[in-house]
Amino acid sequence: MTDPHPNVALLSQLDLSDLAGAADLFAEGFVWHFFNPMLPGIEGDYVGLNGLRTFFERIGGTTNGTFKINPVSATPIGDELVVVHVQDSMTLDDAPVLIDAVVVWRFVNAKIAEAWDIPAVHTLATPAADDTKETA
Repeated sequence: MTDPHPNVALLSQLDLSDLAGAADLFAEGFVWHFFNPMLPGIEGDYVGLNGLRTFFERIGGTTNGTFKINPVSATPIGDELVVVHVQDSMTLDDAPVLIDAVVVWRFVNAKIAEAWDIPAVHTLATPAADDTKETA
């Protein structure tokens, strides 16, 4: 078994539910770029941990708290980038949807310096009925 790429290992330490606890993972001036013309009220750049926190608050408010990130894969590209494929699930306009997305993370001096969140907004999927049921 091989060791994970250092940037993938660093990214695996990120707990989005505890951004304050993850502060040492981020470079000063970190920027989160969110591209989604279907959500113009959220689209834009978010600076620093407070900016990232604001982004997740906005997406949570837009989806009535249903937004969930389901990681699929992480691929390091050279020494600076990691491309993460995720499938986001949420409810939009009272309908459950799945969205494939990639997040391109850029690392500088072993810190997360920047990230681009790019959803596949033109190929939204409605999950199967079984995917939306809660299990006991």
